[in-house]
Amino acid sequence: MIQTCHTNMNPLRNKTSMHQMHEASGARFEQIEAFAAVVDHGGFAAAARVMGRDPSVISRRVTALETRLGVRLLARTTRRVTVTEAGVAYHRRVQAILGELSAAEVEASEGAAIPRGLLRLSLPAAFAQRCIAPWLPDFLDTHPDLRLELAHGNHFVDLVAEGFDAAVRIGELVDSSLVARRLVAFDVVLCAAPGYLARRGVPTEPAELARHACLTFSKARFWPEWRLTDGREQVAQRIAGPIVSDDDEGLLAACVGCAGIMPAPEWLVARQLAEGTLVRVLPEWRFDFDAAVHVVLPPGRLIPAKTRVFVDRLVRELTPGAP
Repeated sequence: MIQTCHTNMNPLRNKTSMHQMHEASGARFEQIEAFAAVVDHGGFAAAARVMGRDPSVISRRVTALETRLGVRLLARTTRRVTVTEAGVAYHRRVQAILGELSAAEVEASEGAAIPRGLLRLSLPAAFAQRCIAPWLPDFLDTHPDLRLELAHGNHFVDLVAEGFDAAVRIGELVDSSLVARRLVAFDVVLCAAPGYLARRGVPTEPAELARHACLTFSKARFWPEWRLTDGREQVAQRIAGPIVSDDDEGLLAACVGCAGIMPAPEWLVARQLAEGTLVRVLPEWRFDFDAAVHVVLPPGRLIPAKTRVFVDRLVRELTPGAP
């Protein structure tokens, strides 16, 4: 015969049982802490002063510990407290445990105050190369106890599941439980190589883009329709072209090589525009969407020092007017 075992699946009872276990664990720790304090400081009154408790509370906790263990740890008289042989052995063991716990707390506390350890960051590749990589050597010189692990890519990672401390994201953010800080906004503009425009002509209004070779970034929300604004009106222009790519650096190289017209954030094409290898197309128009840089952190109110100093430096570097 097969017997069926019924497991208690009552969530309220399980929750109550878990709460009771936590309370019991807390009480046991308080008993051990009280006993160690009495031994370390030579009596109940001294232990009570150190722990900020009434001596009667300390006495009750030690008595409860002895009752639970079934052994006398302290021999009490009206004048003095003596540690028994069992108490000496027990104190030696718990002292080591309490010391490790204290060291762990100090280490955790310093980790929240002093930048150290491994900082894992998820960064957009091209943005990181131009706007973050140049100052990382100085950042590491300033914080020598930090190590960096950088994951470059244009996809959004799961910070919590993949263990990242922070991510830099560009563009509009979806609602989530993550903590996001908006750093700086920038325009996305149209540009092309002078050689391409000499061969195909210079568009004078958005509708003329329909007859041009348009290069576009496949991860962007404005593909395959470019939504543009000049501040007074918005237009939506469907485009086509020879290249759709998720690699903005490759798209930029193709644009410089006269392959067509591309939308680009100003930070990506600043050097090419300054050198003249690219020029603005329809300069009075820009893309009509929130093109901002955000730093995103896992949920939680406490930010480790290693993350905080990186965010502070990022804010400083991206402040308008910074190098």
